[in-house]
Amino acid sequence: MINAAIMILGVALVMGLPVAAVLAVTGYILSEQFAFLPMTGAAGALAWSHSNDFILIAAPMFIMMGELMHRSGISERLFAALTPWFARVPGQLIHTNIASSAVFAATSGSSLATAATISTVAIPNMEKGGYDPPLFLGSIAAGGTLGILIPPSINMIIYAVLSETSVSALYAAGLIPGIVLSVFFSGFVLMVVMMRPGLARSAHVSGSLWPARLAGLKHLVPPLGLFTIVVGSIYAGVATPTEAAALGLIATVALVAANRKLSVRVLLSAFEGTVRTTCMIMLIVIAAFFLNFVMVAIGLVTAITDAVLTLGWPPFAMLLAIICFYLILGCFMETISMMIATTPIVVPVIVELGYSPVWWGIVFVILIEAALITPPVGMNLYVVQGVRKSGSISDLFKGSVPFLVAMIVLIGLLIAFPQLALWLPSILNPTFGN
Repeated sequence: MINAAIMILGVALVMGLPVAAVLAVTGYILSEQFAFLPMTGAAGALAWSHSNDFILIAAPMFIMMGELMHRSGISERLFAALTPWFARVPGQLIHTNIASSAVFAATSGSSLATAATISTVAIPNMEKGGYDPPLFLGSIAAGGTLGILIPPSINMIIYAVLSETSVSALYAAGLIPGIVLSVFFSGFVLMVVMMRPGLARSAHVSGSLWPARLAGLKHLVPPLGLFTIVVGSIYAGVATPTEAAALGLIATVALVAANRKLSVRVLLSAFEGTVRTTCMIMLIVIAAFFLNFVMVAIGLVTAITDAVLTLGWPPFAMLLAIICFYLILGCFMETISMMIATTPIVVPVIVELGYSPVWWGIVFVILIEAALITPPVGMNLYVVQGVRKSGSISDLFKGSVPFLVAMIVLIGLLIAFPQLALWLPSILNPTFGN
């Protein structure tokens, strides 16, 4: 039965079918072949019940926030406000790319939106500043991945629904690793530039930078304010994650209006982008829930868990094997699809091995981040190249390597020190883990 499921999935993916169709067809074939009674009649009820899930309603609102931020010019002011803070640091604008991505990530919840937004602002400065294209572009692609680790995160919402884990616990668990990863990115850039100064122009700036730094602080207030509204309302007990997303969207619309950028054209463009992304995600989610329903009913999830555990490997070795599996899979599979298709299978194994599903959620998101910058299917690489419109994408393949190393180092730290992710959830919610 396990071999049949793997073969069906593999053949369907090789045929180039859309991922949602692959999941749905796999569920149908498994139902017809192995179920005592056909289960296709439950597909409609599953689609209705899960598309009405209260937590999932937050996803389109976070997507809409990112779309409005992208189209309203707020990102340009954010980039300009952060630039003076790194003017004397070797690598200058590369660090600005990473910092801008981290701040924008705290409002968008999407890696692709973060990469696209920062690309449009940063790339025109690359040739003007004499930067090495691979490292500069790689920093944008990698910085964009912070959009799904620093809360709010759309991927964490999907993981929470699939694994029946608390969204608020995941958001708290992702905050410190997200900040640490941002620091790692800048640290790796600093090391590379100091070893090879020709990759970035020298940081020669005359005069005091403090007037420009202080003047730019007003442009940092809006995105940080949105982050406070969304995340702060959750942990203050004022709102659920879904209600917090609604508050954040209302605040974003008000912010865009206050900047005199709210127009029918901006709204229609944001609506279109939101609907396209939401429909893609929800179609895959519904198909994945149907496949998961079938796998549980025919005992496939239990069979996979038992098969893994009977290997007799110690938990640590099994964990490393799963991480290596995802690093390889991420080279060939789109990230949302990878998350939705594998979470119902892998999480029970992780729990049986004695690891926290919240802790694994953060490790998993970092693995998803790695997949976003791993060729040949790394979506962030193609987003940045699409904005660049010239040159070879091999520049991005090469430039993503140092940042991929930083992600692997962070995963190692999380394995060695799980409290890096679990400390904040336990502080904010004393009953966490009990």
